Amino acid sequence: MAKSGEAQTGQYLNFVPTKPMNDILQVSYRNMDSSEALSIRIREEAQKLETFFPRMTSCRVLVDAPHRHHKWGVLYHVTIELGVPAGPVVVRHEPSLHNGLQNGAEQGKHAEAALRHKDVYVAVSDAFKAARRQLQDHVRKLRREVKTKSPEVVDA
Repeated sequence: MAKSGEAQTGQYLNFVPTKPMNDILQVSYRNMDSSEALSIRIREEAQKLETFFPRMTSCRVLVDAPHRHHKWGVLYHVTIELGVPAGPVVVRHEPSLHNGLQNGAEQGKHAEAALRHKDVYVAVSDAFKAARRQLQDHVRKLRREVKTKSPEVVDA
């Protein structure tokens, strides 16, 4: 007899999507003008995700330019929400200067990482790389390929 978790896992892995990625993809822009070239790049990146898990039911991408920093300029934030069976996968890829500004020695590293997000294409690429890693982890969990800790044996 199969456990309830195993039955659910099999159910999720056998799920077949009804729409291709181009139909489920939604791209939004906040605090910036929409760009056809950027939308094409996002569509290409989303189609790459489909090769790792073709059973996605939705894919929403938000590209945000929240404000201009007086020293670094516009730093883009990208949020990707993937609708997959057994719960959504959400990636919020935002540059953070907070830690770098507090620690003087580490300021160079954090500022350099944040400066990569001045280019919206790099910010989108980094966000999709993070989404790909999270999606792969999600698939491993569904397939029960994730190692779990074995109970410790205590000698009496």
